[in-house]
Amino acid sequence: MLRRMDFGKVLVPVSGDPVDEEVIRMACDLAQDSGALVRALYVIEVERSLPLDAPVERETARAEEILARAQEFAHEAGHGIETGLLQAREAGPAIVHEATEGRADLIVMGVGYHRRAGVFDMGDTPSHVLREAPCHVVLFRAAASPEDGR
Repeated sequence: MLRRMDFGKVLVPVSGDPVDEEVIRMACDLAQDSGALVRALYVIEVERSLPLDAPVERETARAEEILARAQEFAHEAGHGIETGLLQAREAGPAIVHEATEGRADLIVMGVGYHRRAGVFDMGDTPSHVLREAPCHVVLFRAAASPEDGR
């Protein structure tokens, strides 16, 4: 069990995965005791062939829906949250930059259950955040489903 700590700011990257709901609830629970600010962040990864500030309407609309759901999950948990949307080449460095610039005390992030070549693989984004984040990081891995072979 994660011991209770005083956090001022909690950053929660969201991606639209089913694990987002649990991650938002966990972040709100952790923030409740200290009255911490919770900020949900969605990063649109922009292809290298496009300018970084290229208009990406479809991705932006999807991101706004995901962030609205994050606000609903937080409201259900009895906690308000801020939301943010960034465009970047890669999500991992953008999350770390946001945590650094926003002086986050904690990043709470979900990891879906994915297998690559028969082995669990958390992906590049969580790996980068774990290596480079300037603050505490809590990963929440979704349970494996029967079709995952477990």
